[in-house]
Order: sequence, then C-alpha cells, then structure tokens
Amino acid sequence: MKLPKNVRRREGDLLTIDLDDGRRSYAQVAAEPLIIFFEGCFANNLTPEEIGGLPTLFRLWVANHAITRGRWSVVGRAALAPENQEEPFFYKQDAITGRLALYHSSFANTNWERAASLAECEALECAAVWEPEHIEDRLRNHYDGRTSKWTESLQINVAAIP
Repeated sequence: MKLPKNVRRREGDLLTIDLDDGRRSYAQVAAEPLIIFFEGCFANNLTPEEIGGLPTLFRLWVANHAITRGRWSVVGRAALAPENQEEPFFYKQDAITGRLALYHSSFANTNWERAASLAECEALECAAVWEPEHIEDRLRNHYDGRTSKWTESLQINVAAIP
C-alpha cells in the first residue's frame, strides 16, 4: 500500500487510527504537537459529527510523521471542543535527582517548568513525544483491558522522589 505524500498537519483535522485488527479509533489535531484521542473503538467508520461528539480519552504530544506520512488518515475537520483548546499540563521527572516538575507554557520564564509535588503530577501525562506505533499499542491495550508497557515506562518513579 502506498501512503499519501505531503499531508499537512492542520489544527482541527479529524484522524482515523487503524488498530490493525479491524478496529479503529479517532483523534483530532490540536496545537502542535498535541493530539486529542477520543474514547471508543469502532469496526465501522464514523462521520465527522459522530467523531466530534466522542468523549476525550487522553491528550498527548505525537510525532508529526503520524500525520504527514499518512499513517493516520485525515477523515474530516471540526472546531476543537472548548476543553480541548486549552493547553494541558504535563509532568516531568528528572532522571538523576528524581524531582518532579510541571511542564506548561505559563512557565515560559523558567524554561517552561516549575517544581511540583507528587499530588500535582499524579493525574497528568508525562511530557513526552509519542511515536504513532506506541499510541496504537496503547489504544489496543486500553480497549482490550490490558496495561500498556509504554504508559508504564513513563510512570512516575515514586521511590526516586527526594
């Protein structure tokens, strides 16, 4: 199968994600590199209106080539829901010191980070740019009720926190 060339990443584009087993999931392009992933795993194609009505599952940074190389197909376009227009907070954990930090543009004057507690970080996603294959694996695992090795690898190491 030949993939389309030069697909542009455009905010609002709706994406279909083939899970390689007859199922698909959907997502929406937000401000680069953020993508909004919707809850639901489907055997049939959804309309853009149906996709836009799905609840958000998670919001992650994703490598642009998932879209620009055509791995995830653009199936429509819609305005982002108000809650998905807001930039999410992410957490980081220093590999040497174990210290936690919040990552967000509101901390631009301090290298986009500020020190954080475990409680502030627990419900957040790790600040990482995901490969599309890892997202697909995470989605399959989610819908099959299994844990994701990719999500586990990015969990906070509580024992390392000073």
